[in-house]
Amino acid sequence: MTATAPHFGPSPSTHAPRRPLAAAALLAALVGMVFGLLLGGAGPASAHAALTGSDPQDGAVVDTAPKEVTLTFSEQVAMGDDSIRVLDPDGKRADTGAAPRDLQSGSTVKYGVSLHTGLPDGTYTVAWQAVSADSHPVSGAFTFSVGAPSKTTVALPSAEAGGGLVGALYGIARYAAYAGFILLAGGAAFVLACWQRGAGARPLQRLVVHGWMTLTAATLAMLLLRNPYTGSGKLADAFDLDGLKAVLDTKPGAALVSRLLLLGASALFVAVLFGAYAKREDEREKKDLTFGLAIGGTVIAAGIAGTWALAEHASTGIQPGIAMPVDVLHLLAVAAWLGGLAALLVALYRTPDIEAAAVRRFSRIAFGSVLVLTATGIYQSWRQVGTWSALTGTAYGQLLLVKVGLVALLVGIAWISRRWTARLVTSGAGGKEAEPRADARDEVEVEEPRTPGTSDAMAEDPARAAQLARQRAAVATAEKKRIRDADPDRSGLRRSVLAEAGVAVALLAVATVLTSTEPGRTEEEAARSSSAAAAPAAEGPVNLTLPFDTGGKNGKGKVRMDIDPARTGANELHIWIDSIDGKAMDIPELKLALTLGSKDIGPLPVVPVRLTEGHWTASDVQIPMAGNWKVAVTVRTSDIDQTTIDKNVKIG
Repeated sequence: MTATAPHFGPSPSTHAPRRPLAAAALLAALVGMVFGLLLGGAGPASAHAALTGSDPQDGAVVDTAPKEVTLTFSEQVAMGDDSIRVLDPDGKRADTGAAPRDLQSGSTVKYGVSLHTGLPDGTYTVAWQAVSADSHPVSGAFTFSVGAPSKTTVALPSAEAGGGLVGALYGIARYAAYAGFILLAGGAAFVLACWQRGAGARPLQRLVVHGWMTLTAATLAMLLLRNPYTGSGKLADAFDLDGLKAVLDTKPGAALVSRLLLLGASALFVAVLFGAYAKREDEREKKDLTFGLAIGGTVIAAGIAGTWALAEHASTGIQPGIAMPVDVLHLLAVAAWLGGLAALLVALYRTPDIEAAAVRRFSRIAFGSVLVLTATGIYQSWRQVGTWSALTGTAYGQLLLVKVGLVALLVGIAWISRRWTARLVTSGAGGKEAEPRADARDEVEVEEPRTPGTSDAMAEDPARAAQLARQRAAVATAEKKRIRDADPDRSGLRRSVLAEAGVAVALLAVATVLTSTEPGRTEEEAARSSSAAAAPAAEGPVNLTLPFDTGGKNGKGKVRMDIDPARTGANELHIWIDSIDGKAMDIPELKLALTLGSKDIGPLPVVPVRLTEGHWTASDVQIPMAGNWKVAVTVRTSDIDQTTIDKNVKIG
């Protein structure tokens, strides 16, 4: 971002140096951008779906073959008919082949497939693939054994969904789509808001049109690649009509089609901007047309930005109703900032008559973009990272730190640009020319040898006259470039802005990678769930002691409980009730309940049976998943006196 406006030609308003207060405010905004983007992601905030549990668990050995296999996910996923496959040791299908059943209960996202009856002992492989609610494919595989582990001919897949050649092409298309949107929206905004005379400049026209073409081509490529990207991974399936039809029925497919329709409207906008608007001479009519184009362009740009927000990260996770409009604002601010920077760079290199007022206006727009990026970045950081440990200990957080470094570098270069700008203003105030004079063609005369009858010959030879006109124009252009490049202040500004643009390209690349990386918050949550699921089995039974007091007569005592073997599956419970003097205590009723709060499982009721005075038991108590379970015991000592006590116990 160029911090201040350079002086391009004599103008009383540009001879005075920028006030220190304004410079300090702009510098504070740049620092704010660093801190805002420190925790804010480049793309919308949310998470990929992660497998948080299964039944049977990964590596589990069960006594008898289960009737079904279930998978639990951290968020909503889209499942196809063949998304979950269970293979026996010989590689044959052990499931019935039916589509996965939705077993969702409350906030728990669970899917299951039924297995054939009479499965033999051995090791079975579960391979799954789905599309998370943020449009990214996820996949995985694990094994479990019936009876005892055995050799298996099935190799666990090492490649993740969305990888390979198709994944690389889809990633390139995603990057191109972001870049095209930035050039289209930011370049058009620069022309309308900063330099309206630039609507007639060919270099700026090409910049915006190339942005439109890039975004259109990238959107079409993503639409064709969507089926193999989330499915087979084979490039040939990009032209599968049935697969394309299935893509159109999904939320990401509908978003891509909507983007194409909005690009059609944006083509009309670009045609008017560089056609009727550029040629309009009447100031009043041009002002009205500027207002109309500004409103229409903002609506179209917000709609295109919304196609990312509605289909990807911002549409899922926590607070999607807030995250989606925040994401749209974030993308629009990025486009106004980086797209305007690209337009300024083109103007500095290709259009020698850019005005100082245009650069000042861009500085104000960039300042506003910084404020928006700061606010939206802070909110996005809370959704995507969540903790400092996720910032340093996850791939997403580490990429975010790389982005912070690039932003800091960009701010440093912007400060250099500001110094070059100040020198241009100072040189202009001192009377030194900062730009070539109004028209170099008036200063350069191409002397031609004249012989008698030359004028008549030229009049009779239009080709010769055209050639001489081209020579004069070429000489004039070369002279203008020589004078312009001879100004060291302007050359320094051009180099610093070019460096800013180079860093911005790298920044956009990191931002694109961030949009396809699992956010740190979800990665940590999935890791905690996996650790709980993979907790080592307890050695022998778990022993608990819980004191109680029902408040009535002889209402004090303690509960001693053994859980054997304290693992997933069937367990046996023995409970002893002792009075305060250590003797067996007979009570009229005893109840238990098991709850796994981290997975929203339970309470699972357990009804023990009285064996003898003070001794109760419960057989075949099924504990479906490993984790820290809360065991709640209700003790009733009379018709009206009872209490509930609880304690957490780790089931491996």
